[in-house]
Amino acid sequence: MNLMLNATQSTPAISADWDSGVLSMSGDSYPENAFEMYADVIKWVEDFLSNKESPLSLELSLLYLNTSSIKSVMDVFDLIEDAFQNGREVSVRWYYEESNERVSELAEEFKEDCSFPFHILEK
Repeated sequence: MNLMLNATQSTPAISADWDSGVLSMSGDSYPENAFEMYADVIKWVEDFLSNKESPLSLELSLLYLNTSSIKSVMDVFDLIEDAFQNGREVSVRWYYEESNERVSELAEEFKEDCSFPFHILEK
């Protein structure tokens, strides 16, 4: 039930650990087909939220996202928001480097639409 996708030049490294309930994504995200690439991530989150009672934590260190990647990440956040509204313990920690204000601003835009715990942290 774990998910491991190695980073490429245009896709982030993704790891999802079923036992710990941690989904991590780091790197750039501008794949040719983001919806296809993120399908496994979305499926993993859906399965985890449907089959596990333990908390779900997203650990993000995303540096750049193209428009379709943003949409896919929003889809993941929508699943998490629904779960939170139904009483699930969920959280997001989005890490950024001080020199990359654009990432911090993007994370802030995502955070505005979420009611679950969402932390934006400088590395």
